[in-house]
Amino acid sequence: MTTSSADRKFRIRTLNAISGAGLSRLPDDLYEVGGSVEEPDALLVRSAKLHDTPIEDSVLAVARAGAGTNNIPVDKLTERGVPVFNTPGANANAVKELVLAGLFIASRNLIPAARFAHTLEGDDAEIAKAVEAGKKQFVGFELPGRTLGVIGLGAIGVQVANAALGLGLSVVGFDPGISVEHAWHLSAEVERAESIEDVFRRADILTVHVPLIEATRGLVSTQRIALMKDSAVILNFARAEIVDEDAVISALDADALRGYVCDFPSTNVHKHPKCISLPHLGASTREAESNCAIMAVDELRGFLEDGQVHNSVNFPEAVMPREEGTHRVLIVNRNVPNMVGQVSTIVAQHGENIANLLNRSRGELAVTLVDVEGEVELPTLEELRGIDGVLSARLISAA
Repeated sequence: MTTSSADRKFRIRTLNAISGAGLSRLPDDLYEVGGSVEEPDALLVRSAKLHDTPIEDSVLAVARAGAGTNNIPVDKLTERGVPVFNTPGANANAVKELVLAGLFIASRNLIPAARFAHTLEGDDAEIAKAVEAGKKQFVGFELPGRTLGVIGLGAIGVQVANAALGLGLSVVGFDPGISVEHAWHLSAEVERAESIEDVFRRADILTVHVPLIEATRGLVSTQRIALMKDSAVILNFARAEIVDEDAVISALDADALRGYVCDFPSTNVHKHPKCISLPHLGASTREAESNCAIMAVDELRGFLEDGQVHNSVNFPEAVMPREEGTHRVLIVNRNVPNMVGQVSTIVAQHGENIANLLNRSRGELAVTLVDVEGEVELPTLEELRGIDGVLSARLISAA
């Protein structure tokens, strides 16, 4: 990355405790970082809820050290031309390990069995007698030969699917939007389902790994649970709202479902005899916190210092190598016709030559990176900002 030639340091406000492994990647000579930083250029968050929090006009970017962004007002920031970054895959191994633990918890009744053992009293002989009398109520089942259904084959879903094969499970997955990268990493032994309903019908154990958006809210519904085997188990280590808890409880109470294991305690599930809820431990490892912080910081640096957009949930991917001796202009604009033409014309009219140009769009938004030979004068920048549909135009330091 290039260094900044700005008159002041970039200011980053942290709204949660962020791992030092990430913060240490912000050079002291370029960045002012802290929870009380005023007029920040960027916000760095984990779980802080920003929907009701005023976000200053100075903010150029928001990064979440984690995958989900439902705590961030993405739509409002998009309207302002502010990218929101996340860290897909940084906590994938941590979540995968917890899902595997969920498999064993569900199949061997480990939590109820541990609770039973905790209640035992008396001497060793009395405890041994009670163990022999009581253990029959915790008889479980083995995993080999069973079918694991995986809905969502992103970074976490792929790792879960591949690991499950090693445990002897058959795996059937569904993700119509699977990326080329994730498809490359998915074992050929994972069977592709024709529909999401097909996964519900076939799964002995169902696990969901999709982001929380309107299309996935209540994805595990009464109608889909009705397709499942009475002996099936549902695992949810994605987001609480993806599962209709009322539908799950009704099925459990009617013996139409064997169990539910999740990472989201609630009044519905945390004391239900057929539910096991963990206190949102999915990414709660030192390694995951470090990985997420490192990725989030690197994404912010790439954007602030070089105008690069990587792993944004609302902006297009826009990465263009820097060329020595050029100055970069980052333009965020509405995705409308002739924008690149207008930009090129204005730069040329001011006697400046474009060395490289990249334009990428996503929905109604576009990002244009323009590398200009030599200096970019203020009148050029002001005229670019005046183009109808341009949300912002920012001069990046020389390469």
